[in-house]
Amino acid sequence: MGCGRVGSTLARGLELREHTVAVIDSNPDAFRRLGPSFNGTKVTGVGFDQAVLDQAGIEKAEAFAAVSSGDNSNIIAARVARETFGIQQVVARIYDPGRAEVYQRLGITTVATVKWTADQVLRRLLPAGGEPDFRDPSGTIRLDQVRVTEHWIGQLTRTLQEQSGGRIAWIDRLGEGMLPDQETVIQEGDVLHLVMREQNADRVYTVFHAGPED
Repeated sequence: MGCGRVGSTLARGLELREHTVAVIDSNPDAFRRLGPSFNGTKVTGVGFDQAVLDQAGIEKAEAFAAVSSGDNSNIIAARVARETFGIQQVVARIYDPGRAEVYQRLGITTVATVKWTADQVLRRLLPAGGEPDFRDPSGTIRLDQVRVTEHWIGQLTRTLQEQSGGRIAWIDRLGEGMLPDQETVIQEGDVLHLVMREQNADRVYTVFHAGPED
């Protein structure tokens, strides 16, 4: 539900992955964002109206995304999809972080747009290690994204892992992701995705900033 910039991008992305997609929007002009190559269903109407959802084929749907510009509409539509039609995979975009937390507890996956954007900017403003990209629900494991320093250029990834106690999940190199092995050499410009235990984070970053031991 919702054929704005997010909804249209999401619909095209799903179709590229060979999923069948139905898009609902109250404004028929919004469907222009889908482009001429879109082969999915377009339904004009209110996305929480059961008749409109029926027309879009919700009875056959495996997932539902409510990504219109209104929190109330997204919340209502997400609840109808989950509670009336039994859709298990339901995601709602919510601008209000407080409301997002409430509906998350009710079992509706929410994307709090403002908080998510602020968190992404914050992670890129703070020094490496200031705020993780991901922390598991128990708070035990964290994933951090760091740009390699000159100390580690030319060093083996296994050296960084052995000395710091962290693990390199993958490396962004020249615009592509790569999985390191025991013989991978760290290069200038690499962005490392480091996995570590929260309690060991200080040690990992001490080693990372100090450089390899001789």
